[in-house]
Amino acid sequence: MKKAARVALVALTAALMATGAAPESSSPATQRAVIDGPRIENADHEPGSWLTHGGTYREDRFSPLDEISDKTIGRLGLAWFYDLDTDRGQEATPLVADGVMYTTSAWSKVFALDAATGKLLWSYDPEVKGRKGYEACCDVVNRGIALWDGKVYLGALDGRLIALDAVTGKPIWSVQTTDTSQQYTITGAPRVVHGKVLIGNGGSELGVRGFVSAYDAETGALVWRFYTAPNPKGQPDHAASDEVFAKFAGASWGKDGAWKEVGGGGTVWDAIVYDQALDQILIGVGSGSPWSRRLRSGDDGDNLFLSSIVALDPDTGAYKWHYQEVPGEEWDFDATQSIVLADVKIDGTLRKVLFQAAKDGFFYVIDRETGKPISATKFVPENWSDGYDTKTWRPKVRPEARYSENGNDFLALASAYGAHNWNPMTYSPKTGLVYIPVQLIPFGYADDKAFKYVADRWNLGDASAHNIGPRNAAGQAALKAMAKGRLLAWDPVKRETRFAIEHPGPGYGGVFATAGNLVFQGAPDGRFTAYRADNGKKLWDFDGQSGIIAGPIAFEAGGQQFVAVMAGLGGSFGVSSTLAPDPHKRPNGRVLVFRLGGSASLPAYTPSVMPAQVPDETFQPALQAKGEEIYAGNCGLCHGPSTYSNGVIPDLRRSATILSQDAFNAIVLEGALEPRGMIGFSKWLSQGDTAAIRAYIAGQAKALRAQEMAGTAGGKMR
Repeated sequence: MKKAARVALVALTAALMATGAAPESSSPATQRAVIDGPRIENADHEPGSWLTHGGTYREDRFSPLDEISDKTIGRLGLAWFYDLDTDRGQEATPLVADGVMYTTSAWSKVFALDAATGKLLWSYDPEVKGRKGYEACCDVVNRGIALWDGKVYLGALDGRLIALDAVTGKPIWSVQTTDTSQQYTITGAPRVVHGKVLIGNGGSELGVRGFVSAYDAETGALVWRFYTAPNPKGQPDHAASDEVFAKFAGASWGKDGAWKEVGGGGTVWDAIVYDQALDQILIGVGSGSPWSRRLRSGDDGDNLFLSSIVALDPDTGAYKWHYQEVPGEEWDFDATQSIVLADVKIDGTLRKVLFQAAKDGFFYVIDRETGKPISATKFVPENWSDGYDTKTWRPKVRPEARYSENGNDFLALASAYGAHNWNPMTYSPKTGLVYIPVQLIPFGYADDKAFKYVADRWNLGDASAHNIGPRNAAGQAALKAMAKGRLLAWDPVKRETRFAIEHPGPGYGGVFATAGNLVFQGAPDGRFTAYRADNGKKLWDFDGQSGIIAGPIAFEAGGQQFVAVMAGLGGSFGVSSTLAPDPHKRPNGRVLVFRLGGSASLPAYTPSVMPAQVPDETFQPALQAKGEEIYAGNCGLCHGPSTYSNGVIPDLRRSATILSQDAFNAIVLEGALEPRGMIGFSKWLSQGDTAAIRAYIAGQAKALRAQEMAGTAGGKMR
């Protein structure tokens, strides 16, 4: 797009779209973002802004801007950066409106920045209590905010929905959207539709019942709520979901099962999309709780609406249709990944469809009018099914995959980590391709015959020995060899791969495409890379110093095009994966913003190595063996299986805390670090237990020191 035409278009759009009060000032520091339905619906005519989570209501994350292109990318440089105050995970998609960038950081903090310069205009800290860090399954991340009529809407980790003044950052109203007696969290971005703020939640792993809610954008009053699992007491909720559960969905759960105590799961923790063409909300529903279907509801039953895409009326929340991707799922196969809306020709007919590359390894093309699949195609190798029956559109699940029925220990690909997880994908109408951040990480499943619900703890019902983790460096190397990562260019009509860019491992960031024939993606080692959208050729990269997993965006400010992305490794892969152990101290996260001719540079950073810490004591093998078992059940989810950590949460082998049993107990039992997310475990562990855990970690630290001495301890992927 030529600059003169672009400026004229933006000016025309501003005149046509200004449906609210005029901005108070032309300065970004005082300008009020007038964002409403017509403006978001016409976001295509305002390419210099990024008004909602996926760019437009289609959530295709495609930018029509083309000043930065495959022809000019060589001149792309850092324009500005903004340093954050934490090294925890950064997953937010920034929004840009009227010269202001709004974004969030870990612990649900909000920042308003001058989009052209990076100058801080205001910030807001909801002061989430540290305990919520323990209750968050996958780090203390936040994926962004919503804008509407002079307000910024934040879903905080502790379940609050907060409206802030877009000019000052001061709170206007706050509502608690979840039951604070249960372990609900919010990490996803709100959406605003018809003057209603839509928000879901997470927490299935700890035992909650999923739902999505709509609140009045002006007052914060609850308008409607739709539950995705039945009421465990068999009573009406007086909610929008009552009718559909009474008609058919409730019968899919059976009368007995752990779901009545645990909650059933089905949280709507990410994908919430508005289909403006058909005036419907599309939600992606998560997995069950506990994971094992036998434990959850018996050996049969579809368990609606787990692992489903559900269409709802935006004004009332009333059910319209659903498609369940994995009936009776028991592999943590959420359907919460990106939902992208498009109109494409299939067999010569223009169809209104949605795309989803799901956790389970299948790419779904679904008719948005009927909810019926058009295709369900493997986009990665997977071993849990033999494809889909195109008459029923149910998966042909392999017998060995039904571990809860067969009693076997099933090592799955795709798995709970997801062939595609939350990291955003993008669709380019110019190439007709969907670009998917793909990963394959093995994960084991075995029915827990001794399962007993424990409040405040993970309740998966999975007892697989595969998930204890590698016991030594050789085992870790073998696991790493099994894990794959790639950027996949997928043709959704021909149902085939156009090209694939192989990565040295999983955990790569979200992607977005531009009209300049570019696709951008970040990497866990901090690299931010641009590829040609038509053939995948690498054209440019930048060292961001800290892992980049979030979804990038493009915007205009001061007549120039910019590309922006959040940097900071974290999330489920960053917290718990053993595949990229990192001995270095991590830098804090950043907002990185680029433009043609950008000449800024990051401060030099030489990460210090954190060596193994070995107590000057001798521990009995029996005590260490006991500690390994206790560690696996209590510590490995955050600190890494078998103590192999990539450092987002401390690598305990490198922590001086293990040098003293008293210091170790102060943290593990008494909760000395609870403000940072490490609660005390005295409710579940004794001093004898912590002595055993420390003995086990000390043995692992001793082995690590031997590797360091031999020069084989490993480091960053790059």
